Amino acid sequence: MTTYIVVADAARARVFTRDALKLKEQQSLVHAEGRLHEGDLVTDRGGDVHESTATMARSAGGESVATEHHEELFAKEVVECIYRARVDNSLKKLILVAPPRFLGRLRDNLDGPSRKLVIHTLAKDLSKASLEDIQEAVSDLR
Repeated sequence: MTTYIVVADAARARVFTRDALKLKEQQSLVHAEGRLHEGDLVTDRGGDVHESTATMARSAGGESVATEHHEELFAKEVVECIYRARVDNSLKKLILVAPPRFLGRLRDNLDGPSRKLVIHTLAKDLSKASLEDIQEAVSDLR
């Protein structure tokens, strides 16, 4: 039975499989916009960073709209990867590891059958961690 471990943040996702407690990285997804600041994501028609809907939303007390939008897009991309593994019958169990906010986005976007395969979640940012550190962090999650 193959366990998939998805380690992600808003800019990068790493997909591992675990057999006999040994991790093997299968895929890496990168979302470059996830690394940009709000002002770099939203510009006016002239290319200058001026008053934008995101800036107005922030000044009105709202969150950074463009950043949230890109996080949501990337979460959907990661979930699509999980979905494909499930329908290909290669995914039997799933462990999600991500910072709390992005972990919530992943959970919210999972389809019902994929959600049922989640055996553990870990609210921690390990997206840039070494294979050994990730393996140690998930070793007790079975």
